[in-house]
Amino acid sequence: MHALHLTINFQLPGCTSLKEKRGRLRRLADHFGRDSAIAVTESNFHDQWQRGQWSFVIVGENNRIIEARSAAIETFCHQLDAYVIDCHRHWLC
Repeated sequence: MHALHLTINFQLPGCTSLKEKRGRLRRLADHFGRDSAIAVTESNFHDQWQRGQWSFVIVGENNRIIEARSAAIETFCHQLDAYVIDCHRHWLC
């Protein structure tokens, strides 16, 4: 079993409240929270309106499967009403 920790930082220009911020990024948990091979959570900048950080732990039988899931997450993030500032990957095993 292999695992990857993926952290994605967002900028949310024009965001005026925490409620709006969570509304813009809620689709991450709604979409990827259903996949039993992916754990997803808001991981930083909880009180900042125009910044967000979400973390994902992706598990799979081999690196190819994990890379495909990671690419799907990154592609999905670019469709949100937010800018992706950066992504960090850390292989856990």
